[in-house]
Amino acid sequence: MANRDIIVIGGSSGATAPLKHILGRLQRDLPAAVFVVLHIPARGIGILRTVAAAAGKLPVREAENGLQIENGHVYLAAPDHHLLLVDGRMMLGRGPRENMVRPAIDPLFRSAALHYGPRVIGVVLSGLLSDGAAGLNAIKRCGGMALVQDPSDATADEMPRRALETTTVDLCVPAARLGDVLSDLVREQAGTPLPIPPEIRLEVEIAAGERIDSEGIKQIADPAPLTCPSCGGVLSTLKAGSPLRFRCQVGHAYTAEALAKDQEGRVDEALRVALRIIEERAELVHRMAEDGRQSGRLAVAQMYDARAAEYRGYADMIRRVMLQSLDPKPSND
Repeated sequence: MANRDIIVIGGSSGATAPLKHILGRLQRDLPAAVFVVLHIPARGIGILRTVAAAAGKLPVREAENGLQIENGHVYLAAPDHHLLLVDGRMMLGRGPRENMVRPAIDPLFRSAALHYGPRVIGVVLSGLLSDGAAGLNAIKRCGGMALVQDPSDATADEMPRRALETTTVDLCVPAARLGDVLSDLVREQAGTPLPIPPEIRLEVEIAAGERIDSEGIKQIADPAPLTCPSCGGVLSTLKAGSPLRFRCQVGHAYTAEALAKDQEGRVDEALRVALRIIEERAELVHRMAEDGRQSGRLAVAQMYDARAAEYRGYADMIRRVMLQSLDPKPSND
């Protein structure tokens, strides 16, 4: 029986510190390989050097297409590529962004679940929104183990909390304990392989850059009256798994939280454009009213004054909306 020899870790805002804790506790004889996706621009800020310094006992390198997987090594996702695991090697996928990022955590987790099943341990660290929740769910559905950093211990608790909401996790512990926990778990025998849900395989193919069409999307999702923010295409609601997610025919993927965040920014931008146009309109008709008065057309001037006041009212209303948060407020009940 194989041991749990594939560790996949995903994090975003605030994840560097817990990752350092984890890697600092792993020993040189670790009978597993570690794969990391961070939502941080890897080039220009020395993240590879930061991770390598934290994992003093283990070699760290950036993932490469076709590179063979070796136990006792840490592999960091390359910029602008999804990191996928396929039959003992790594693949760098150029498929569409998921949750507005590439590399995304979910494709790594799904590919590990697809090819390694119960041998996988998935770990979700600190971060915003919900990338990693769907991938952790896929790992559990394929027989793997799910670990989550304790949200109360995380700088940004959204990703850990969303993972806990969508998956029955095996352990939820502070970052300082995760390294020791993983060191013990990788020496245990993996469980029994489970049947692979077909939608997991299809989503891994999308992340790898395989062509997808409307017929392919119909296999895993139902059309929704929503528009993809990335390409303007129709979004479809994924049928299986959790959390609530959407994909378009191009393959762009969003959790409901990521989609709402993107829409919030677009609504704010649209309101600002509308405010500018209405204020310009109010200024124009005000000048037309002044011109009417100067030329003795008092009735025309009164009409334009009324229109200017109406437009300024609209502008004030939009300004009040913009000052209010677009996030839903919890009820006081």
